[in-house]
Amino acid sequence: MGSSYHQFCPVAKAMELLDERWTLLVIRELLSGSRHFNELRRGVPRMSPTLLSKRLNRLVLAGVVKRQDEGDQVRYLLTEAGLELRPIVEALGAWGIRWIGELGDEDLDPTLLLWDMRRNVNHAATPPGRTVVLFRFPDVPAKSRHWWLVIAQGEADVCDFDPGHEVAVTVETSLRNMVGVWRGDLRWADALRRGELTVQGPQELRRMVPSWFTLSGFAEIPRAKLGGTI
Repeated sequence: MGSSYHQFCPVAKAMELLDERWTLLVIRELLSGSRHFNELRRGVPRMSPTLLSKRLNRLVLAGVVKRQDEGDQVRYLLTEAGLELRPIVEALGAWGIRWIGELGDEDLDPTLLLWDMRRNVNHAATPPGRTVVLFRFPDVPAKSRHWWLVIAQGEADVCDFDPGHEVAVTVETSLRNMVGVWRGDLRWADALRRGELTVQGPQELRRMVPSWFTLSGFAEIPRAKLGGTI
């Protein structure tokens, strides 16, 4: 068990579980649809597998998560108590994007960005068959510069290596700009107009690319202005 605040206050009792490092981000991933250990790892790529396992076990013991064996796989699902955390996590995210807008370079993670974009593909807008989008980030180290998003049959997957399929369009921009587009800090159209983002491929597909993604659920939240007003 985690450390105790030794207070009867229900906020204190809740935080004895929830303020452990990474715990709320694991819950965020479960709320976003991750069910298996490897899926959760991709949503928290800088968390060690050992610590992820420890946090999941703690959440299971607390009755927030339930573990289901599926043959040789294990599935993690939120219980009623876990699902009740959704508005809390969403409120924290809304507060964070409204009041904490500054992102350091260390906050920009292509693994997390593409994983989040993968689960927010608007499949109704993508072309039939397989569509591959190559994202190129010239400003990051070579090993993390190229990412392939493969969309097919209502599903999507992310590869950090060439999967060998024909690329439909290539999106090239800085990682910071792509994160800005995803978060709603920067509009696709503005980035294209200013040359901060380019899309290569057939003209018809280039025009369609923004419609292939629904942005982060926090993208439309008004940002606070200087002086503490919105």
